[in-house]
Amino acid sequence: MDSRNNAFVHPDAKIGENVTIGPFCYIDKDVEVGDGTWLGPHVTLFEGARVGKNVRIFPGAVISGIPQDLKFKGEATTAEIGDNTIIREYVTVNRGTSYANKTVIGKNCLLMAYVHVAHDCILGDHIILANNVALAGHIEIEDWAILEGLVAVQQFVRIGQHAFIGGGSLVRKSVPPYVKAAREPLSYAGVNHIGLSRRHFTQEQISHIKDIYRILFVKGYNTSHALKVIEDSLQDSEEKKSVIDFIRNQQSGIMRGFQNLNGRNVENVDEY
Repeated sequence: MDSRNNAFVHPDAKIGENVTIGPFCYIDKDVEVGDGTWLGPHVTLFEGARVGKNVRIFPGAVISGIPQDLKFKGEATTAEIGDNTIIREYVTVNRGTSYANKTVIGKNCLLMAYVHVAHDCILGDHIILANNVALAGHIEIEDWAILEGLVAVQQFVRIGQHAFIGGGSLVRKSVPPYVKAAREPLSYAGVNHIGLSRRHFTQEQISHIKDIYRILFVKGYNTSHALKVIEDSLQDSEEKKSVIDFIRNQQSGIMRGFQNLNGRNVENVDEY
């Protein structure tokens, strides 16, 4: 067994080139750390941690702790952190169970302080989880989604690509791609046009997405009828296919449509 700078590094751990290991880190057996990664003081990487290249993990973070799941029987699983991801102070990422065998954080993500990611969650690339976001087990979040601070997400929920969820929200149902979601209960609050513009979606694409969600969430149709109207009346596109496929694959349903508050006109929902 080896130690450096008052850190503990198990001899079976695989440490890449130019890795910085801060004081009092703990690196267990069956851990892999990629080239150029920086581990601040007091970082813990338990058995099964797979940390990519050029990752930055700040003090107090714990990666690959055993799941907080009473069904877990000690099976060999992993917690994977993609290249260039930033893990801020006191983040916890539990490893998987036999359900998926892994928990995954993608590339170029930012997990701010005190975020918790439970077992078997699968997160894509370029995701931002702000301070104190809490993810229960078995959650899937697609690329470019943003969750503001204090958002709590129920198990088995799915959040679509480019979605934006307002701070303090309780997410009990799946959130489709490209939308803003807020209020209690969580409901549609417009298309994420600012985020989409920053990611170089054209105005034509954004208008097309608004047309999709106006039919789905604003017109008052039930979901099955809304999907039929979308399929029959709107031109084909990757965005249309993404929304329809997402909704049809949700077993637990999707969040509510727009809720008319304070007498505001529902037709102006995309102004929020």
